[in-house]
Amino acid sequence: MTTASLLPARRRVRQDPAERRRALYHLSSPVSVLTTGPETRMHGTTASTVTLVSREPLLVGVALAAGSSFAQRAAAEGRFTVNVLDGEQADVARRFADHARPDGNAQFAGLAWTTDPYAKAPLIEGALAHYVCRFHSAHPAGDSELLLGYVVRATADAGTGSPLFHSPLLSYAGGLYAGSLRPAKETAAS
Repeated sequence: MTTASLLPARRRVRQDPAERRRALYHLSSPVSVLTTGPETRMHGTTASTVTLVSREPLLVGVALAAGSSFAQRAAAEGRFTVNVLDGEQADVARRFADHARPDGNAQFAGLAWTTDPYAKAPLIEGALAHYVCRFHSAHPAGDSELLLGYVVRATADAGTGSPLFHSPLLSYAGGLYAGSLRPAKETAAS
Protein backbone atom coordinates (compact mmCIF):
# COMPACT_ATOMS: atom_id res chain seq x y z
CA MET A 1 0.00 0.00 0.00
CA THR A 2 1.40 3.43 -0.92
CA THR A 3 1.19 6.61 1.11
CA ALA A 4 -1.03 8.14 -1.58
CA SER A 5 -3.63 5.41 -1.12
CA LEU A 6 -3.85 6.26 2.60
CA LEU A 7 -4.71 9.90 1.95
CA PRO A 8 -8.34 11.01 1.91
CA ALA A 9 -9.80 12.17 -1.39
CA ARG A 10 -8.92 15.80 -2.20
CA ARG A 11 -11.64 18.35 -2.00
CA ARG A 12 -11.47 21.76 -3.56
CA VAL A 13 -10.71 24.66 -1.30
CA ARG A 14 -12.37 27.84 -2.45
CA GLN A 15 -10.36 30.96 -1.85
CA ASP A 16 -9.68 34.11 -3.76
CA PRO A 17 -6.25 33.65 -5.45
CA ALA A 18 -5.39 37.30 -4.74
CA GLU A 19 -5.97 36.71 -1.02
CA ARG A 20 -3.61 33.71 -1.09
CA ARG A 21 -0.93 35.78 -2.85
CA ARG A 22 -1.30 38.60 -0.28
CA ALA A 23 -0.85 36.11 2.56
CA LEU A 24 2.23 34.57 0.91
CA TYR A 25 3.83 38.03 0.65
CA HIS A 26 4.34 37.77 4.41
CA LEU A 27 7.07 35.17 3.92
CA SER A 28 10.46 36.82 4.13
CA SER A 29 13.66 35.27 2.86
CA PRO A 30 17.29 36.23 2.38
CA VAL A 31 18.29 37.25 -1.13
CA SER A 32 21.22 35.54 -2.84
CA VAL A 33 22.98 35.62 -6.18
CA LEU A 34 23.80 32.20 -7.62
CA THR A 35 26.79 31.95 -9.95
CA THR A 36 28.33 29.38 -12.27
CA GLY A 37 31.58 29.33 -14.19
CA PRO A 38 34.03 28.80 -15.64
CA GLU A 39 35.37 32.31 -16.21
CA THR A 40 34.97 31.94 -19.97
CA ARG A 41 31.17 31.56 -19.67
CA MET A 42 30.01 32.86 -16.30
CA HIS A 43 26.37 33.27 -15.40
CA GLY A 44 24.50 34.65 -12.40
CA THR A 45 20.90 34.91 -11.22
CA THR A 46 19.11 36.33 -8.21
CA ALA A 47 17.23 33.94 -5.93
CA SER A 48 15.04 34.81 -2.98
CA THR A 49 14.35 31.24 -1.96
CA VAL A 50 17.48 29.46 -0.74
CA THR A 51 17.07 27.16 2.22
CA LEU A 52 18.85 24.46 4.18
CA VAL A 53 17.31 21.16 3.11
CA SER A 54 19.49 18.65 4.98
CA ARG A 55 22.23 18.82 7.60
CA GLU A 56 23.61 15.37 6.80
CA PRO A 57 24.55 15.45 4.03
CA LEU A 58 24.64 19.25 3.95
CA LEU A 59 22.21 20.23 1.16
CA VAL A 60 20.74 23.57 0.16
CA GLY A 61 17.70 24.02 -2.05
CA VAL A 62 16.96 26.89 -4.39
CA ALA A 63 13.61 27.60 -6.03
CA LEU A 64 14.04 28.90 -9.59
CA ALA A 65 11.67 29.48 -12.49
CA ALA A 66 10.81 26.32 -14.41
CA GLY A 67 13.28 25.74 -17.25
CA SER A 68 15.81 28.02 -15.57
CA SER A 69 18.94 28.50 -17.64
CA PHE A 70 20.85 28.71 -14.35
CA ALA A 71 19.72 25.22 -13.29
CA GLN A 72 20.74 23.89 -16.70
CA ARG A 73 24.18 25.51 -16.45
CA ALA A 74 24.69 24.32 -12.86
CA ALA A 75 23.84 20.76 -13.93
CA ALA A 76 26.19 20.95 -16.93
CA GLU A 77 29.08 22.35 -14.85
CA GLY A 78 28.34 20.12 -11.86
CA ARG A 79 28.84 22.97 -9.40
CA PHE A 80 27.68 26.47 -8.47
CA THR A 81 27.96 29.09 -5.73
CA VAL A 82 25.43 30.87 -3.54
CA ASN A 83 26.33 34.44 -2.53
CA VAL A 84 24.09 35.53 0.40
CA LEU A 85 23.76 39.29 -0.06
CA ASP A 86 24.37 41.99 2.51
CA GLY A 87 21.62 44.56 3.13
CA GLU A 88 23.64 47.12 1.17
CA GLN A 89 23.73 44.96 -2.00
CA ALA A 90 20.21 45.55 -3.36
CA ASP A 91 21.75 46.90 -6.58
CA VAL A 92 23.54 43.56 -7.07
CA ALA A 93 20.28 41.65 -6.53
CA ARG A 94 18.49 43.87 -9.05
CA ARG A 95 21.29 43.50 -11.61
CA PHE A 96 21.07 39.69 -11.66
CA ALA A 97 17.25 39.73 -11.60
CA ASP A 98 17.09 41.96 -14.70
CA HIS A 99 16.22 39.84 -17.74
CA ALA A 100 17.69 42.57 -19.98
CA ARG A 101 21.17 42.26 -18.43
CA PRO A 102 23.97 41.21 -20.78
CA ASP A 103 24.74 37.52 -21.06
CA GLY A 104 27.92 35.82 -19.93
CA ASN A 105 30.87 37.62 -18.39
CA ALA A 106 29.50 41.09 -19.22
CA GLN A 107 26.91 40.75 -16.44
CA PHE A 108 29.78 40.83 -13.92
CA ALA A 109 31.41 44.00 -15.34
CA GLY A 110 32.25 46.54 -12.64
CA LEU A 111 31.41 44.11 -9.83
CA ALA A 112 34.10 43.08 -7.34
CA TRP A 113 34.44 39.28 -7.18
CA THR A 114 36.97 36.46 -6.99
CA THR A 115 36.87 33.02 -8.58
CA ASP A 116 36.24 30.06 -6.31
CA PRO A 117 38.91 27.44 -7.07
CA TYR A 118 36.47 24.50 -6.85
CA ALA A 119 33.35 25.86 -8.54
CA LYS A 120 35.27 28.10 -10.98
CA ALA A 121 32.43 30.56 -10.33
CA PRO A 122 32.34 34.13 -8.98
CA LEU A 123 32.23 34.80 -5.25
CA ILE A 124 30.80 38.30 -4.92
CA GLU A 125 32.74 40.56 -2.57
CA GLY A 126 30.79 41.98 0.35
CA ALA A 127 28.36 39.05 0.51
CA LEU A 128 27.49 37.88 4.02
CA ALA A 129 28.23 34.27 3.17
CA HIS A 130 29.31 32.06 0.28
CA TYR A 131 28.21 28.45 -0.21
CA VAL A 132 30.20 26.48 -2.76
CA CYS A 133 28.03 23.63 -4.00
CA ARG A 134 28.32 20.46 -6.03
CA PHE A 135 25.21 19.89 -8.12
CA HIS A 136 22.94 17.25 -6.57
CA SER A 137 19.74 17.36 -8.65
CA ALA A 138 16.99 19.52 -10.11
CA HIS A 139 13.28 18.75 -9.79
CA PRO A 140 10.21 20.28 -11.42
CA ALA A 141 7.78 21.68 -8.84
CA GLY A 142 4.70 23.41 -10.24
CA ASP A 143 5.81 26.53 -12.10
CA SER A 144 9.25 26.31 -10.45
CA GLU A 145 12.31 24.12 -10.47
CA LEU A 146 14.01 23.06 -7.24
CA LEU A 147 17.80 22.99 -7.54
CA LEU A 148 19.64 21.01 -4.85
CA GLY A 149 23.34 21.32 -4.11
CA TYR A 150 25.77 19.62 -1.73
CA VAL A 151 27.60 22.33 0.22
CA VAL A 152 31.30 21.48 -0.09
CA ARG A 153 32.53 24.71 1.51
CA ALA A 154 30.81 27.59 3.31
CA THR A 155 32.35 30.84 4.49
CA ALA A 156 30.84 33.82 6.29
CA ASP A 157 31.93 37.45 6.47
CA ALA A 158 33.96 37.78 9.64
CA GLY A 159 32.70 41.33 10.29
CA THR A 160 33.12 41.88 14.02
CA GLY A 161 32.55 38.20 14.77
CA SER A 162 28.85 38.80 15.32
CA PRO A 163 26.21 37.64 12.82
CA LEU A 164 24.28 40.81 13.79
CA PHE A 165 27.05 43.14 12.57
CA HIS A 166 25.69 43.14 9.03
CA SER A 167 22.08 42.99 7.95
CA PRO A 168 20.97 40.52 5.30
CA LEU A 169 19.12 41.68 2.22
CA LEU A 170 15.58 40.36 2.57
CA SER A 171 12.75 39.81 0.12
CA TYR A 172 9.44 40.70 1.73
CA ALA A 173 6.04 41.72 0.34
CA GLY A 174 7.44 41.93 -3.19
CA GLY A 175 10.29 44.29 -2.29
CA LEU A 176 13.87 44.28 -1.05
CA TYR A 177 14.59 45.34 2.52
CA ALA A 178 17.63 45.87 4.73
CA GLY A 179 17.47 46.74 8.36
CA SER A 180 19.01 46.00 11.65
CA LEU A 181 18.27 42.65 13.21
CA ARG A 182 17.44 42.40 16.86
CA PRO A 183 16.83 39.33 18.97
CA ALA A 184 13.16 38.54 19.62
CA LYS A 185 11.97 39.16 23.16
CA GLU A 186 11.63 36.10 25.35
CA THR A 187 8.23 35.70 26.96
CA ALA A 188 7.06 33.56 29.83
CA ALA A 189 5.37 31.19 27.38
CA SER A 190 8.66 30.56 25.51
